[in-house]
Amino acid sequence: MRTTQVVSIWPVGLVANVECEGPIVKNGKVIGWHTNWGGNRKFAIDMAGFAFNLDLLFDMPNVKFSFNTIGGYQETALLESFNVTKDDLEPIGETCQKIYVWHTRTQNPVVKKVALKQS
Repeated sequence: MRTTQVVSIWPVGLVANVECEGPIVKNGKVIGWHTNWGGNRKFAIDMAGFAFNLDLLFDMPNVKFSFNTIGGYQETALLESFNVTKDDLEPIGETCQKIYVWHTRTQNPVVKKVALKQS
């Protein structure tokens, strides 16, 4: 994350009853999303699946979470308020082939298996 220029992105394990959710990467660029919910979102990612360079916040200090955003769209709303595009996303975690962030619970999740592979 230290090397994030704009927005780094990675897959998150055990999200929305699937094994993982995250970006689909081809030739180092995000081309789509592995997601079980809201695939029509501009940034169909989990809040734990990205980090932004703090310069964005310093350059746009009025950007903040809105309580008026529809549930599940906070990530997209935040990134759109920073004027981020899909081309700005920087896939990390071996171009999103590795999962280093997991949602955890004290109960066993029911999940569907998905394959993380490049297109």
